[in-house]
Amino acid sequence: MALAEVRYSAEQIRQRVVELAEQITGDLQGERPVLVAVLKGSLVFMADLSRGLGILADIDFMIVSQFEGGSSPTGVVRIIKDLELPILDREVIVVETIVDTGLTLSFLLRTLRERGPRSLKVCALIDKPVRRIAQPTIDYVGFETEEYLVGYGLDFRRRYRNLPYLVGVRDVPALAAKPDALWGVLAERKGGSF
Repeated sequence: MALAEVRYSAEQIRQRVVELAEQITGDLQGERPVLVAVLKGSLVFMADLSRGLGILADIDFMIVSQFEGGSSPTGVVRIIKDLELPILDREVIVVETIVDTGLTLSFLLRTLRERGPRSLKVCALIDKPVRRIAQPTIDYVGFETEEYLVGYGLDFRRRYRNLPYLVGVRDVPALAAKPDALWGVLAERKGGSF
């Protein structure tokens, strides 16, 4: 069995991001939303999404960290880097590359709602409901998957964020044993299994 397989090509991602940007543009015509990227994973997605919008938008960033409780998430989150822009009475879109358990996103949405935005929406490139614990509303979804993905901003032990496509990892324990195992073949290939 192959260790991993390209699940979404760079072209598939580009096309879906264009569609999401068009949908947001249509929904917020005449508005100037604040796009909030949740770093580090959403940096690549935010850059592509924001350039595809047909409306003016302000961009800001947050960094959050979830405390782990053994092998499972605890839901305890802390803000490491907060917004610089005020969001009172603004249209706000939280931009995430992936929503997995939903715990971090739920915390973030509660925190941002307390600041009085006119509306608060979520745009996620990847929705992974199979591991969902909390149930935040995701207004704009690129793809839905049950796989463990790396690439296009998503990492495995700080590796693979810069890949232009998304790779489904079939054998996470094997990758954990050799975290660099995908790099040589992935850097040279645009599709297929590894």
